[in-house]
Amino acid sequence: MNILITGGAGFIGSSIAEAYKELGHEIVIVDNLTTGRLENVPKGAAFYQLDIRDEGLTDIVQQHNIDVINHHAAQIDVRRSVEDPLYDLSVNVLGSLNVIEAGLHNNVSRIIFASSGGAGYGEQEYFPADEKHPIAPCSPYGITKVTVERYLHYYHLVQNLQYTVLRYTNVYGPRQNPHGEAGVVAIFCDKLLRGQQPIINGDGLQTRDYVYVDDVVRANVLALDMAGSDTFNVSTGLETDVNAVFRVLNEALGSPVDERHGEAKPGEQQRSVCTYEKFRESHGWSPMITVETGLPRTMEWFRERFEDE
Repeated sequence: MNILITGGAGFIGSSIAEAYKELGHEIVIVDNLTTGRLENVPKGAAFYQLDIRDEGLTDIVQQHNIDVINHHAAQIDVRRSVEDPLYDLSVNVLGSLNVIEAGLHNNVSRIIFASSGGAGYGEQEYFPADEKHPIAPCSPYGITKVTVERYLHYYHLVQNLQYTVLRYTNVYGPRQNPHGEAGVVAIFCDKLLRGQQPIINGDGLQTRDYVYVDDVVRANVLALDMAGSDTFNVSTGLETDVNAVFRVLNEALGSPVDERHGEAKPGEQQRSVCTYEKFRESHGWSPMITVETGLPRTMEWFRERFEDE
């Protein structure tokens, strides 16, 4: 099938693009290269440097006779969303509406949307959170992700748009940008390799549900063949605190630096973890890579890249 991937030059999007290409699909990538890298675009994929808010998106969908849109392009920096909520709204909501409308005007069969579990559920009422957990985002970023989910449901009701929402927890792995995408794993890898001291916020006991990018890719492959419209957590159901992340990555390099803590960040979410049971029961998806395996793999990728610089 013909698949458009927005944000397909980024960390997650490009990994999905490669997997789709290997399965024989025709891939079209739209990315404005704000955080994505041209080198990530798979060979043979059509590439357009374009913002998802651009009117030209509809023409691209029509020109390539797109069957499925995999929508990963977004402003994903939570801190920036707090500092500039209007920009966050513009990209994540208005941009997403432009993507959805482009699909509707060209009769795409499905839109796969990369949403957020941790940011959408907010401070959890129970652990781990399932898809029925109350939605209570604590940031403009989380609000925009939930808003797009609501728009997809609306278009499903009134225009029979088929969609799959994948609510990711904290995705990590090779290709993550330590600057533009600001994941703690990528930040720690980059600093450790450069001989700089990573600073852990507060006591470092704040937990997240870290899911490896290859497991996320498998979820997106499964989404291509789904029937109907539904929402699934893509997670591990396990909590890992920041101290543990630092220690595994530090040990992967032979423990070159001591553990150091700084001030806690006001309002930082303390616990976040989601269950994937619904996805497992309906489609057989389960995470395969643990943090004990995935974190050293990620560090090795960063090390190879660092040595090539």
